[in-house]
Amino acid sequence: MAGARELPPDEALVERLRDGDEEAFALVLDTWSGGMLQLAMSFVSTKATAEEVVQDTWLAVIKGISDFEGRSALKTWVFRILINTAKGRGAKESRTVPFASLLPEEEGPTVEASRFRDPGERHAGHWAIGREPRNWHIPEDYVLRGEVRELIGQALDELPSRLRTVVTLRDLAGYGSEEVCSLLGISPGNQRVLLHRARATLRRRLEDYLSDAHDVAGARGDDRELC
Repeated sequence: MAGARELPPDEALVERLRDGDEEAFALVLDTWSGGMLQLAMSFVSTKATAEEVVQDTWLAVIKGISDFEGRSALKTWVFRILINTAKGRGAKESRTVPFASLLPEEEGPTVEASRFRDPGERHAGHWAIGREPRNWHIPEDYVLRGEVRELIGQALDELPSRLRTVVTLRDLAGYGSEEVCSLLGISPGNQRVLLHRARATLRRRLEDYLSDAHDVAGARGDDRELC
C-alpha cells in the first residue's frame, strides 16, 4: 500500500512494544488491523462484533507481550490470539463451524464445465473457444473511482466464512500454506481446496465486472467514432 511504513524486525519490534513505545504500537495497529478485521468477520455475525474482537485482541497483545517467547513470528502470534478470540465470540453466536471438512456447497466445480472442451474433443479439458478468460484492461476512471476495490471487498464479504478466512490469511495477511494450516488446524489438502475455491469465486466476480466495463468502454469508443 502506498505510504505504508515498513515494520522493524520482530526482535526490535517486540522490545519496543514491551517498553510501551506508543509509536511502535500505532505502527502495528495501522499495519495489521485491516486484515484482522476481515479475518474476524469470518467467525462472527456483524462488523461491530468483529471490531470488538480486534479491540480485545490488541488488549490481549498489550497484556501478554511480556510473555511472548518468539517461537513464532510476532504477526502469527497476534493473529492466533485474534482467531481464538473470534472463535470464542463466534461460538456464543453459534456461528463457528469446523474447518476439518468441506461443506456440501463447496463440493461442486469452481468453474462452469461448459467453459471447457468436452471429453472426446481434441484438447479435451482445455478452455473452449470463446469461453477462455479474457485479457483484462481496466479503464482508468474505474480504478480512480475505486470500483474494483469495492467489488473485491463486497465479494470477500459474500464468501462462505471458511473460504473468506483462508483467502484473507493467504492473500491479504500474507501467510504461507503451512502457517494457515497451523493457525486453523486444517490439512494441507483442505487448505488448498478452500483457497482455490475462494480465488476462483473472486476471479469470476472480477471477470464478470471487467467484461461489463470493457463492453461499456467499447460502446463509448463507438459513440466517439460516430461523432
